[in-house]
Amino acid sequence: MVSDLISKEKNEKEESVNVDILTLKNYMSSEKPFLDPALTIQDSWRAINVPIRELSVLINQHWGRHFDDFVNTYRIETAMQNLKDPSKQRVTVPEILYEVGFNSKSSFNTAFKKQTGNTPTAFRNKLQINNW
Repeated sequence: MVSDLISKEKNEKEESVNVDILTLKNYMSSEKPFLDPALTIQDSWRAINVPIRELSVLINQHWGRHFDDFVNTYRIETAMQNLKDPSKQRVTVPEILYEVGFNSKSSFNTAFKKQTGNTPTAFRNKLQINNW
């Protein structure tokens, strides 16, 4: 009986975590809060109604990242899409970094290289070379 109760509690907790993960992913994808350079974990928990501590633990345990790195992942993914977009060829890298929510070129370059292995300019140049 006790083991059944513990098992039930564990399953309910896992379901709750899965719901929180989906809620967070949906929020990030549909609302795109990461485009705001001033986004904080407080803003996110208010939006998805998950306590700050739980949200922080969730991000850390599920994605192995801190909140800022988690947000930067979405920013870099969006930047990569913009850099690949032929209609944005004339948009400069500094314009893109501000569009996706970064405040500085150095933090953008560092995060971009950490995630992709390339600087944004090198990433764009490789795309252009491969498309010729």
